[in-house]
Amino acid sequence: MQDTLKHQGMRQKLVATIKKKGIGDTKVLEAIGKIPRHLFMDSGFLDHAYQDKAFPIAADQTISQPYTVAFQTELLQMAEGDKILEIGTGSGYQTAVLFVMGAQIFTIERQRELYKKTSNFLPKLGYRAKKFIFGDGYIGLKEESPFDGIIVTAGAPFVPKALLSQLKIGGRLVIPVGNDVQVMTLIIRKGPKDFERQEFGEFRFVPLLEDRN
Repeated sequence: MQDTLKHQGMRQKLVATIKKKGIGDTKVLEAIGKIPRHLFMDSGFLDHAYQDKAFPIAADQTISQPYTVAFQTELLQMAEGDKILEIGTGSGYQTAVLFVMGAQIFTIERQRELYKKTSNFLPKLGYRAKKFIFGDGYIGLKEESPFDGIIVTAGAPFVPKALLSQLKIGGRLVIPVGNDVQVMTLIIRKGPKDFERQEFGEFRFVPLLEDRN
C-alpha cells in the first residue's frame, strides 16, 4: 500500500486536530505528521485512518486514538537517544512514533498473533526497535534496564513494581491505571525508593494481559 499526497494531507488535518486538543510538543506533532497510520490498520477501516479515534486491529485489540498516543508520548518528555521500554506493541503505531522521535525502543507484546505480525511488519516500514519481545509486560525487561522512560499502552489494574524498579533515577513511567476506566498516570523516579505520582484524567484502554497464550 502507498502513502499518497491525499494521505499526507489528511495527516496534517489530524495533526491540527490534536494540536487544538492541547498537544504542544512539536516533536510529537511532527512524528504524527510523518507516520502513515493507514498502513497500521485493517483494510476495512482505511477510510477512517486519520480520524482521531481508536479502531480494532487483530486479536481483539485496538490501534489507539492518535490524541492518546500523542498525550502519552508528550508525558514521557523523551530526548533523542533515550532508552524507552514500551509495554504493549499492539499495531506498532506508538512504536513508530517513538522511533521517529529518536528513541532506542524495547517493546513487549503479550498476544502472540500481534507479536508475530508487528515484529515482521514494522521493520519493513523502516521502524526498528532494539528488541521485539513476546512476553509479560508486568515483569518488564530487567536485563535491559534501567530505562529513561517506560510507556504502557494498555490499562493496568495497578502499577507493577517491576516497572518502577526498571526506571532510571529521573526516569518517567506513563501508565493508564484502572479497570473499566483508567486514569493516565505519570510516575517520576526521584531516588532509589522515592517516586512522584501525577494523574491526568480518564482514558479507556484494552486491558494489560498477564500470562496468556
